[in-house]
Amino acid sequence: MRISRKSEYAIRSLVAMARHQRSWNIQELSSQEAIPVKFLEQILLAMRHAGYLSAKRGVGGGYTLRVKPAQISVGDVIRAMDGPIAPVPCAAPNPTESCTCPHPRTCSLRQLMNTVRVEISAILDAKTIDDLAHSDPDAALAFDI
Repeated sequence: MRISRKSEYAIRSLVAMARHQRSWNIQELSSQEAIPVKFLEQILLAMRHAGYLSAKRGVGGGYTLRVKPAQISVGDVIRAMDGPIAPVPCAAPNPTESCTCPHPRTCSLRQLMNTVRVEISAILDAKTIDDLAHSDPDAALAFDI
């Protein structure tokens, strides 16, 4: 499973904002995180609508965190940006698409993907933006292949 670029950029933006809690203008955040300005505008607007950010116009304005980073789970950000976390559409908690399998009730692939969704969601929901903002970059190297 891959998360979208939109979710990736949203998480990176929130982590940057959590590390240095102040007002951020779009150009500054775009430059620091190497995110295209137009795309970042859409992402920040979506995160503001999701309740994670506050925005202030004018001189000294910009975006600030509205919620404490320790209260924002990575899973919630992904869901806000992309919708339900599900490896296949029919494994979503409330599927919006029909299962393509001829026997959805007994489909072993759907059952496996439901388990995968639950496990992935548990991991992503257990990690917060604050956890990522204060993580040790060298610790992640132990898992690189």
